[in-house]
Amino acid sequence: MNAATPPLLVLGWGNPSRGDDALGPLCVAALQDALPAPLKDRVEFLDDYQLQIEFALDLVGRARILFIDASLRCAAPFEVRSAQPRQDSTISSHALSPDALLQVFVDLQGHAPPPATVLAIRGEAFELGAPLSAAAQGHLAAALAWASVWIQQTP
Repeated sequence: MNAATPPLLVLGWGNPSRGDDALGPLCVAALQDALPAPLKDRVEFLDDYQLQIEFALDLVGRARILFIDASLRCAAPFEVRSAQPRQDSTISSHALSPDALLQVFVDLQGHAPPPATVLAIRGEAFELGAPLSAAAQGHLAAALAWASVWIQQTP
């Protein structure tokens, strides 16, 4: 691992203009703001509107990765699962999945990716111009508590 590359990557995505779709970036920002000083050089935070294949290069040299996104399909307040490299239908679309991104990493690097976890936060309202829903605010608070513990388990 490159000494300049923080061992943990927290990567969230979503559209802040679409109500609860902002949960990924909001969670990333809150985690970054609350990060204890001793961990500042151990964690890198990234957010975007969607996952892109270029993010596969940001996975290089990491010990662990946390992907964060809003979801209409997960149970409230959030669900956590391991991500595994897998070529799926999103690999050639605008909405790349974490599993497909890990597969891009394998294809580029020729070896297994670092362990990766997906934190899916339950959202309710994704309309353009909508504010974050009250339910999503509660789900975000619960997800932040879980993710803070995940970060504290830094290698």
